[in-house]
Amino acid sequence: MNADKTVVGLTGMPGAGKSLVLVETAHELGYDVVVMGDVIREETTKRGLELNPKNVGAVMLELRAKHGNNVIAEKCIEKIEQKKSSLVVVEGIRSLHEVDVFRTHFPKFTLMAIHASPETRFKRLSNRGRSDDPKTWDVFHERDMRELSVGIGSAIAMAQFMIINESSQEAAKAKVKEALKEIEEKWTK
Repeated sequence: MNADKTVVGLTGMPGAGKSLVLVETAHELGYDVVVMGDVIREETTKRGLELNPKNVGAVMLELRAKHGNNVIAEKCIEKIEQKKSSLVVVEGIRSLHEVDVFRTHFPKFTLMAIHASPETRFKRLSNRGRSDDPKTWDVFHERDMRELSVGIGSAIAMAQFMIINESSQEAAKAKVKEALKEIEEKWTK
């Protein structure tokens, strides 16, 4: 257990704005960031597989099937503890199992969700251009169903803070700053 770190877990469907809105804003406010998806992308690359939606998704499901629903969260604990800042955002929570892992190790843990409609998210992912982003609506929908199958909907539903990200980046960033300030105040009382 690490009582020194204030950890903000971030969940949301792909393309909701987790990286662009929350992570960027958190960096501006002095937070360090751990990205859970990096663990899966690193494993995919280590296996010599191309980084595309099918391979990254298959590796994510295989890791969970083989090592349990907590495997990605457990791999992130050391990364979080190694961060210099006492304020850390862990981006990419996919299930309540992962939430439980982080709450057990970091008593000052808070879960935040970012939400945007499927249409908005698909447009964002199409424009982002990362190699594992879906190029068609069918691939996008398949990815959403895979994310929901591991429990992301439950994590989103249980978040203490919900940021709706349908308008401008500036509006979403203002909401994130307000939420992070509230979280920090809660844990420094």
